[in-house]
Amino acid sequence: MSLEVGQCVGQYKVLDRLGRGGMSETYRAVDTQSSQLVVLKVPFTDVLGDVAIYERYQREKLIGGRLQHPNIQRVLGTGTLDGRAPYTIFEYIEGTSFRNFLDENAPLPIDRAVALSLQLAEALVYCHAARIVHRDLKPENVLITSSGELKLLDFGIALVEGAKRVTWGPLSQAVGTPDYMAPEQIRGERGDARTDIYALGALLFEMLAGRPPYRGNDALSVMWQHVGQEAPQLRDLADVSAELEAIVAKSLRRRPDDRYQSMSDFAEDLAHPERVDLDKFSWPDEISASAALLRPAGPMPTFWQATRLLLIVLAALALLGILAQFAHSGH
Repeated sequence: MSLEVGQCVGQYKVLDRLGRGGMSETYRAVDTQSSQLVVLKVPFTDVLGDVAIYERYQREKLIGGRLQHPNIQRVLGTGTLDGRAPYTIFEYIEGTSFRNFLDENAPLPIDRAVALSLQLAEALVYCHAARIVHRDLKPENVLITSSGELKLLDFGIALVEGAKRVTWGPLSQAVGTPDYMAPEQIRGERGDARTDIYALGALLFEMLAGRPPYRGNDALSVMWQHVGQEAPQLRDLADVSAELEAIVAKSLRRRPDDRYQSMSDFAEDLAHPERVDLDKFSWPDEISASAALLRPAGPMPTFWQATRLLLIVLAALALLGILAQFAHSGH
């Protein structure tokens, strides 16, 4: 439901449009009672009948009432436009997308990359203590202010303990970048706090190396690498210590049980890498043979060509599962 500049929604007057996503539009508006700038988020008319979309807005409302942290965008209120379109009011943050920031500045100096990661880690420690898992951490969902403060946005697909599960809805939303998705998400699982740990590890990898851990010609190839390959060694791409490389590698392990088990443990090692005992950071024994198969020294035998094709088909099926998961936003 598009709004016009100057239009009033309750006590909020629209100033200009900020952006357009897959399901909604956001506007910069002013509270006519307090003169405070806010962000007004309104869904498109054609998705209003989708139960999962409605649940997503309800989820943001629920979370907004729980979270008050300096590194998380605050929800200021909610309402209904014309008696049918739910809208959400967020605090307005003067800043730029962290995606744009990384595109212009990565790779970052080590100290700055770690400091920025710790801001997000602290916000996520707070979320996890409130039994909320973000599940969509990526540069597009982070703002950076002129003072270097990060703000975490968009809890639309967050996992909230006790929230109901939506099981069906039109497949109407496209998947965003898979660069920060944990393997369990790609397999269609619900995920937990360790899913956020993986995403933050991938984001820190990009801050330090100037590129995400995995790259490919399309989303499917990147998703397969997350599921079937170990992350490249960070020190091949950036001048970091063995301790920092080990910390990032542990956050990016494919099996959740092999990662950090809490965001606070991850943050503790990031804050004090000099205390890390490298002997405790050995790789698990189950390193996938499939990773080697994808990088053969010589021509790939016909049998392995068939096997690889089968794996790609399975990955395509997993992609369909993700499309459904992200569209329904109800796990």
